[in-house]
Amino acid sequence: MTGTDVHTAPEPAPPDPAALLASPKYLVLLVFGALIGVPVAAASYFFQKGVTEVQQYTFTTLPKDLGFASAPVWWPVLPLTVSGLLVAASIRYLPGSSGHRPAEGFKQGGPVRPVDLFGIVLAAFATLGLGAVLGPEAPLIALGSGLGVLAVRLVRRDTPAQAVAVVAAAGSFAAVAALLGSPLSGAFLLMETAGIGGALLGVILVPGLLAAGIGSLIFVGLDAWTGYGTFSLTIGHIPAFTTPDGTQFLWAVAIGVCAALLGTAIRCAALLLQGLVEPRRLWATPLVGLAVAGCVIAFGEATGHGQDQVLFSGQAALPRLVGDAGSWTAGALVLLLLFKGLAYGLSLSCFRGGPVFPSLFLGAAGGMALSHLPGLPMIAGVGMGIGAMCVAMLDLPLTSVLIPSILLASDALALMPLVIVAVVVSYVLTARLAPLRRKAAPATE
Repeated sequence: MTGTDVHTAPEPAPPDPAALLASPKYLVLLVFGALIGVPVAAASYFFQKGVTEVQQYTFTTLPKDLGFASAPVWWPVLPLTVSGLLVAASIRYLPGSSGHRPAEGFKQGGPVRPVDLFGIVLAAFATLGLGAVLGPEAPLIALGSGLGVLAVRLVRRDTPAQAVAVVAAAGSFAAVAALLGSPLSGAFLLMETAGIGGALLGVILVPGLLAAGIGSLIFVGLDAWTGYGTFSLTIGHIPAFTTPDGTQFLWAVAIGVCAALLGTAIRCAALLLQGLVEPRRLWATPLVGLAVAGCVIAFGEATGHGQDQVLFSGQAALPRLVGDAGSWTAGALVLLLLFKGLAYGLSLSCFRGGPVFPSLFLGAAGGMALSHLPGLPMIAGVGMGIGAMCVAMLDLPLTSVLIPSILLASDALALMPLVIVAVVVSYVLTARLAPLRRKAAPATE
């Protein structure tokens, strides 16, 4: 027998999307994905309300209960140190890793094991509620996935792995349905992160989109019932922007370059610090929390603006930042970029949360700072900054164009060309700088 006589088995034909969509099993999966969106969205809603309550109690109510008229300047030292201790203990002693490492980017792994949920929720509350600079999106995605897996296992323990993955993804879609201003933003975030594509795109996405739509309705309904709000990022009362010009396109290139450089610096610093902290996590993470507190205090003392501009993810502070743009000097905005960026990099290294909201906040602050120079309207700088900084931190270009378009909806049509240019420039330059990140963390990237 010669080498030419060897026959290999033909590769199996790929599944037919139309046949899958029409199959009874798929319809059952679709219904189950829709049903799981209801409890997952409710859990996500009250998770975010719980985080808000922890923040309010820790930084406003507790100092008054202890006899202070208001929180003293040094107050962030206490909760952020405790946050570091709780997060380190959760990662060390509870099942799983209490969520993904945010310094390594926004990653969508496989379905989350239900046994890991307690550690994820504990680390997220300690991170988000006690002042670290990370967002809720990654813990919510993990929460939705884990609850989806739990529901499937309760109904039928021998469910095929592919069906479990689809329902887990639907849970994640529902959990972030209203977080970024629209269910579409969360859908794009998950789709780009997971790399979903090809002929089966619709088959995989439909249960998730349905769960996201239902989840968004649940958020609206719970707001009407409780009055707590929808916890959706929105920026209202923005100034009108009509027609971009050549100068603003040049600014789009400049903003893209600045965002790529700043984002790469933050990610490299976070990865380097992650390698130093992880072998000595139990005592090093509280020290990182102490350093974040130092950034918060230094900013407040240097500028006279509130410490909450540096504390937390920026989800609640971003609308106020843009709405009060006239009260910010260029110098104060530069200091905000410096101290928020430092606190962000520190938090990425060892806490547990998502990287999205701080990147949006930093992008808006950077665009506002540059708008003090000639030729750049403030709202154009904000839109381009949000998109360019988002893609520099997440490597997700479609999501990074969509988010500022939704947040600045009344100006979206005029701003879109500028945002696209800024995002593309930032994305390409960030990709060219990727070897620096790999060098910063050779064991993890």
